[in-house]
Amino acid sequence: MEIIPAIDLQNGEAVRLYKGDYDKKTVYSKNPLEIAQKFEQMGAKYLHLVDLDGAKLGQTRNLEIVRKIKDQTNLKIEIGGGIRNLDTVSLYLEQIGVERVILGTAAAEKPDFLKELLVKYGLSRIVVGVDIREGFVSTSGWLEKTTLPYLSFLKDLEKIGVKTVIVTDISKDGTLTGPNFELYDEISKETSLDVIVSGGVKDSSDIQRAADSDFYGIIVGKAYYEGKINLEKEFNHANKKNYPLS
Repeated sequence: MEIIPAIDLQNGEAVRLYKGDYDKKTVYSKNPLEIAQKFEQMGAKYLHLVDLDGAKLGQTRNLEIVRKIKDQTNLKIEIGGGIRNLDTVSLYLEQIGVERVILGTAAAEKPDFLKELLVKYGLSRIVVGVDIREGFVSTSGWLEKTTLPYLSFLKDLEKIGVKTVIVTDISKDGTLTGPNFELYDEISKETSLDVIVSGGVKDSSDIQRAADSDFYGIIVGKAYYEGKINLEKEFNHANKKNYPLS
């Protein structure tokens, strides 16, 4: 299982939002590169980046920071936020060289575009972020709620050929109340998608729960920044094959 620490980028800073609300923001660092390097020193192999400005505006506002993190660490990077056209996908995958991009709004609104990318870059480099609010898919940095029921959407993604999804229950994100495991269990039961758990992780028991359920990965953000999880201990635990990294 992948344990994936997260850095959310806004205006060049590392921040976290509460339930996706841009007006409820906590700034954790003005130097995201230092945080990424610290994750690597602790034993991280992967890094989850979100360009919050990009998600809201559809533009790559934090590009240079992403480039620095890629150039100055050996972390395998996945990035999402505002990736809605081929030029942006190409920029991240080919020029900067991140391992995978996360499509959210584009996947919901342009399924043919998603199919094109899966063919062009392969299943391992294109991940879909499925953000759920009150049972429906949300887009545009969680600001727009669609009429797409999440389970129907996930099954459609599976039919298209998507392999990996990052699923976030927005009502849990940033709350430190634990992920909505009932939601993830249902998705695993109803689809064969590789599921990455995101949103609400509160402590190490959530990581163990995700591992026990054989989920593909889990994203850790606020719980680390608030001192609720010792990531170095978790990475060491994972490397001892108690729940090995994939």
